[in-house]
Amino acid sequence: MRDVAEFLRGRPPFDALCAEELQQVAAVAEVEYLPAGTLLIEQGEAPVEHLRVVRRGALDIVHDGRVLDELGPGELFGQASMLSGLPARFSVVAAEDTLCYRIPAASARRVLAQPAGLRFVARSLLADPVPRRHEVEPVVDAAHRPVADLLRTEPVVCAPGTPVREAAERMTDAGATAAVVAVRGGGLGIVTDRDLRARVVARALGTDTPVEEVMTFPAHTVDAERMSGEVLLDMLERGIRHLPVLDPGGRVLGVLEDADLLAAAPRSSFHLRSAIARARTVQDLVTASAQLRPAVLALHDARVAATDIAGIHSVVSDALTRRLVQLTVAEVGEPSVPFTWLALGSLARREAVPSSDVDSALVWYGTADEGMRAELRAVAEAVVAGLEACGFPADTKGAVATAPLFMRSYAGWRDAAHSWLADPTQEKALVLVSMMVDGRPVWGIRSGPALPEVFRDARRHPGFLALLARFALGHRPPTGFLRDFVVEHGGEHAGRLDLKRGGLQPVVDLARWAGMAAGVTSASTPARLRAAADAGTLPADDARTLTEAFDLLLELRVDHQVEQLRAGRRPDDHLAPADLDPVTRGALREAFRAVSAVQRRVAVQLRQGVV
Repeated sequence: MRDVAEFLRGRPPFDALCAEELQQVAAVAEVEYLPAGTLLIEQGEAPVEHLRVVRRGALDIVHDGRVLDELGPGELFGQASMLSGLPARFSVVAAEDTLCYRIPAASARRVLAQPAGLRFVARSLLADPVPRRHEVEPVVDAAHRPVADLLRTEPVVCAPGTPVREAAERMTDAGATAAVVAVRGGGLGIVTDRDLRARVVARALGTDTPVEEVMTFPAHTVDAERMSGEVLLDMLERGIRHLPVLDPGGRVLGVLEDADLLAAAPRSSFHLRSAIARARTVQDLVTASAQLRPAVLALHDARVAATDIAGIHSVVSDALTRRLVQLTVAEVGEPSVPFTWLALGSLARREAVPSSDVDSALVWYGTADEGMRAELRAVAEAVVAGLEACGFPADTKGAVATAPLFMRSYAGWRDAAHSWLADPTQEKALVLVSMMVDGRPVWGIRSGPALPEVFRDARRHPGFLALLARFALGHRPPTGFLRDFVVEHGGEHAGRLDLKRGGLQPVVDLARWAGMAAGVTSASTPARLRAAADAGTLPADDARTLTEAFDLLLELRVDHQVEQLRAGRRPDDHLAPADLDPVTRGALREAFRAVSAVQRRVAVQLRQGVV
């Protein structure tokens, strides 16, 4: 046992354990001898039940008969399958006579759940020996799945006065490691297993102590639609291990644990965001962002869902924006007032594609004189210029944080929003509401109140919602009575239809209206449609129809732009129906007609005064 402990002591993540913890691991470790040629783990078989450490010898990592990597002394394997409970993705074969230490899953999980263990697993994801995507059958990258998909248990939600004894009992019954505390006024706190040990048991507090006295408040929360890879990095950066997951309406769906994310992310595109985080100059960011388009092509080759590809594109934009703000502030100094940078439009909804430009806005908190505004404007100009250099051009119609219309104080934005809701007939009111309700904080998340929440009161303004519904009918799918599609007859795009304006835009606008009627502010289009169906502001069948149409149209949009990128052309949204195969052309025609049918039903409701 002493020999085992000495060997593990100098190797991560065991090097971060105290002597007692190391001895506990060594005590349960078993020595495993593998003659050369032994098949230790077979690809696709049952989940791995042990973490193994190579003591001496060598092991081959094999995928579909191809050797991808070799493991030597001190290297670990099996953690991804063990944590996730999923079948092994690789075979492991002894390349020579090999000795391993085999550590049971229960002990291994305790090691990997500690901060050093989490960092070790996160780093190992970057070096995962996955073959090139075009060389193997694709596997959906779990790091780009919404975190809502990873929730394992129903949430335990307590009132502030709940005794810690009762909270602990409910957590045990639910198999949960944390309880959410619903605080008066709408805030959320959280109490974890560790809090109960450190703040109750260690302090000898009574079991009747209210949870509000030992909770962490406010709790960091995460939207259900955010991707697991991005959230994992955020958790590691913030040093937090539990995150309540909220639906677009603010309801707690469950609590996400860091181990859930590590288990679900056996491979990912972390390297892009990591390269961005390491950048020291704008030129470094330009170099890092050049990896995005090749990554999009590789993901498309692997048949990763278009929604995931769009999400990755948006995550990279977020990372670039944050790093540009950091570099700018380091160079010119922190502005005198705190501020938040908002992504707007498709980037805010995480639905951006290679052709998407960057809509943005800036919110500052407190009072700013002209000098302070000049400081903010200088930061905004540097960030916008940096994004342009990285291949993310600003919105050509002026929805950009450098414009006075999109750079205001929180009080200014709030007053304008209330004015737009009260009188939506004002010039550009509906356009501005449509943009700002999408707004998602990218930088300065904790600087002040979230601006999109101002629009949650839209349900109390039926006149506004009726006009927003009419506004949502402004874009019509390109269908005709005598022809399958209405295409442009002349100019650069003759014989083509606009997938964004005539296809996706009608769905996005309807989802925004129905979502706001349900009390949802910033969210993706599918999330808004689900919330609208749940709240009854849109019939469930119509919500399903629009979701299916959205998925098809986004998939076609990504397919079209990927082919343009391969051909060295600038990506756009103008697709020639004649280039589609008959099955896809038929599906597109039916999607357009289905969206038109939903629009007609909404129009009838408007005339009847139901909406």
